[in-house]
Amino acid sequence: MTRFRAILARELRLSLRHGADTLGALLFFLLAASLFPLAIGPAPETLGRIAPGIIWVCALLAALLPLDRLFGSDLEDGSLDQLLLSGLPSAAIAGAKAIAHWLVTGVPLLLAAAPVAVMLRMPDDAIPALLLGLLPGTLLLSLLGTTGAAIVLGARRGGVLLPLLVLPLTTPVLIFGVAAADAASGGLSARPHLLLLAAMLAAALPLCPLAAGAALRGAAE
Repeated sequence: MTRFRAILARELRLSLRHGADTLGALLFFLLAASLFPLAIGPAPETLGRIAPGIIWVCALLAALLPLDRLFGSDLEDGSLDQLLLSGLPSAAIAGAKAIAHWLVTGVPLLLAAAPVAVMLRMPDDAIPALLLGLLPGTLLLSLLGTTGAAIVLGARRGGVLLPLLVLPLTTPVLIFGVAAADAASGGLSARPHLLLLAAMLAAALPLCPLAAGAALRGAAE
């Protein structure tokens, strides 16, 4: 556990040192969401109806931006070999990377989602359901993104392959996250959709680090 905390602290320090990645993802989220009222029009009914889909899609795309350098810089400077030789299982190393990505990217996106929802005229009753869905949803995006980044590590044109690999995997997260907010907007219970997101997170927590760890060992060899 001490080694895990040390690696997590290292990742957080590196993320703060490269704070432009987090800022870029957050600005992309805000700018991309602000383009939809310009393209669709300012009608509150239209914007409020599609606001959950806008926020989820923009959050998904923004979360992909920092993934390219999640393992790439460690592979280039030899840090990945040192991490794998630290005595910590490769799955734990991948898990620390995923948690660090969520803390520096997913949490800021989650905090920015509420003002964006207000800007898009989303019904007030649906905003709590949206945020409750984004809480496990952003962590799922980090876990799936970390797995995809480990799989394409060392591959030619890995930056192109990464979105093609991760986006289909995140489709169920997107569907149930938007459905929870839509159900709350229509006066229905968002609980079934939130429970499905929680179930997917419970499955991804052990499986994604294991898959990412195996990919890291393969890339290091």
